[in-house]
Amino acid sequence: QLQLVESGGGLVQPGGSLRLSCAASGFTLDYYAIGWFRQAPGKEREGVSCISSSGDTTYFADSVKGRFTISRDNAKNTVYLQMNSLKPEDTAVYYCAGLDRLVGCQVKRSRAYVYWGQGTQVTVSV
Repeated sequence: QLQLVESGGGLVQPGGSLRLSCAASGFTLDYYAIGWFRQAPGKEREGVSCISSSGDTTYFADSVKGRFTISRDNAKNTVYLQMNSLKPEDTAVYYCAGLDRLVGCQVKRSRAYVYWGQGTQVTVSV
C-alpha cells in the first residue's frame, strides 16, 4: 500500500534549476528502490535516474549525467531529484516509482516498478 506523491515541478528558463520531491505514505521507503521517469508528449517513457533502498547505488541516464542528482532521506520518507542546468529537452511529466528491492536499482525496465506517483510537470522554456 505504498503511495507516492511528486511535487516541485514548474516552469523554468533554460539553465535554471528545480528540485523534485517524491514523498511516500502508507509504508516506509526503507525497503524500496526509487526510480524517476519522464514522459514528453509523443515520446515514450524514459528512465531518468534511480536510487537503491539504502542510497548506496544510483544511476543516471546519459542525457542528464552531470546535471541531475538523486538523494533520499528515509527518515522523512522522501526521495529528491535535483535538476540543474535544465534544457528545453528536459520538458516532460516526471514520475517517481517504487520497487520492493533491497539491493541496487535500474530504470531500464519500468514495468518492474509497482508503485507510481501522479506525476509533476516540468517545463523548460524561454
